[in-house]
Amino acid sequence: MNPSVSSLTILLVGLLLPACGHNIGDRCASNIDCAQDGSRICDLSQPGGYCTLDGCDDSSCPSESVCVRFFDQMYPSTTPCPDHNAAPGTIGECQPDELCVVCGPSSSQPEPQSCCVPSASERRYCALKCGNGGDCRGGYACRSSATNGSLALTSDPNSITTAKFCAPVEP
Repeated sequence: MNPSVSSLTILLVGLLLPACGHNIGDRCASNIDCAQDGSRICDLSQPGGYCTLDGCDDSSCPSESVCVRFFDQMYPSTTPCPDHNAAPGTIGECQPDELCVVCGPSSSQPEPQSCCVPSASERRYCALKCGNGGDCRGGYACRSSATNGSLALTSDPNSITTAKFCAPVEP
């Protein structure tokens, strides 16, 4: 075998290895399942694990995914938005350090409503885009952002953009 061909083959394999891994939304058991180069994490709090990027922004998610802002709805200061007509993701009449998001349903709140949640409780993750439930793996459903304490992230934080993404089926 020609030494230069063998060296070229080894170089190409070495360059391709870091790219191996699963796509956003794929099942995983550890971070290495998602990306060997550490660029993606395995969120084990999701059923079967969920490959994602933590701390995304409006341009850092791969094209098959969207950056979703999640807010902790169990935070003690979560209260109904005083202005029930406020658009999700706006301050409305919430405190300056809060946003109005759709929260619920839950055991304590059977119907969805607009709630003020602390901006500081925001976490951002890339989630697999979907058009309908058939686009998601088993145990996951296609849901719209701007529901259940989530918002799609855009370059304009005052803009409300809804996006559909694969999320665990709720019991």
